[in-house]
Amino acid sequence: MSGAVPLSPHPEGYYESTNPFLVHGPSGFEEFKLLESSGTYVRMDFPGVPEECVRLSLDPAKKSLAVYADAPKVHRHDTAHRKYLSVIETVCRCCVFCGFTYHMSDGVLRLHLSKTNIVDPRRSPCIEFKYSAFGEDISGDDMDESYETKRLEDGSLYVRFDMPGVPKDNFAVSVTNGKVNVTGQAPVLSHDSGSRLYSADVVILSGPVDFPSHRVKTIIKNGVIRLLIPPV
Repeated sequence: MSGAVPLSPHPEGYYESTNPFLVHGPSGFEEFKLLESSGTYVRMDFPGVPEECVRLSLDPAKKSLAVYADAPKVHRHDTAHRKYLSVIETVCRCCVFCGFTYHMSDGVLRLHLSKTNIVDPRRSPCIEFKYSAFGEDISGDDMDESYETKRLEDGSLYVRFDMPGVPKDNFAVSVTNGKVNVTGQAPVLSHDSGSRLYSADVVILSGPVDFPSHRVKTIIKNGVIRLLIPPV
């Protein structure tokens, strides 16, 4: 069995432009949308993060909202657990954040954020935001976190990769001509602008072999898929 298909390195560590396995749908780590109710909807990808490991903190001046998220090690072959930090800030002097609600599922945080104009409450709040996102491993060093592969002592291969938004029952694995392909569909939830389709040949085996997908052990949790591929 050969190593995994190499992926292009991401100089910023955590992918900030788009998930490398996304083939169709809204791209990017985050999505902003103004709502008719004058609030703002924000989608943020935090693959591997369960709901109980998310913390939101509004600064005392109500000018910035920090989102802290922790993706714990789920499998013993994971190299490290992952941490994320995203900060949303107002860029004007007249508005502050006045409230927020959120929901976390399948590695995606969906946030409803409200602003108010404190200079003139009769006017609508400004629509500009400043957004910053960071991803790091437990040691604080940047790394390409969307993909990991590891050869095990028994000759099998462990592969971990991110497909945020994909639920447990909405992905498929196939092994054809020595290529292990994974396809997953992330449905539209809340105010998402569209569904997302992921698909990739995540591993190339040592020869053009075919075998039933049930021989590949799959674990999907919080938008992260883990495969244990037997030796061939």
